[in-house]
Amino acid sequence: MRVVAYSIKSAEKEPLAIANRKKHEITLISNSLSADTVFYAEGKDAVVVYTDDDVSAGVINQLADLGVKYIATRSANSHHIDQAAAALRNIKIASVPLMAISGLAESELSMALATETINNLDKWQGKRCLGDACICSRSCDQMHNAVATKHSSHEH
Repeated sequence: MRVVAYSIKSAEKEPLAIANRKKHEITLISNSLSADTVFYAEGKDAVVVYTDDDVSAGVINQLADLGVKYIATRSANSHHIDQAAAALRNIKIASVPLMAISGLAESELSMALATETINNLDKWQGKRCLGDACICSRSCDQMHNAVATKHSSHEH
């Protein structure tokens, strides 16, 4: 997957590189996502954001116009993303499941956030359900519970 990760701090570069294992083509930039920096997403499949990024309806529409299909946040919180606007433009959203980072020491947090973010990209690329990381109607999980074997490749 071709990805641009916004608002990257220097301490996040190594964990993301280790977690990625050269699977995805990720451009790391320190700029936060905004209407002025959305152009970095041109030609990308996904953007990776953080809680300070502007993921409002206007920016989401710009991302969709550039061809972005996925927004992954490196946080358990996804309230900074206009989920209704993303749904209207068929952009899928993922966060880091809270249980993946709860109870971790501060020193372990960067690696855990990076690992979960890359896991979400891997699942999208493999057209697999994201489970607890998926920000959606949860219809995939309900289908999995009912007919697990028939929907093993359902994408979110």
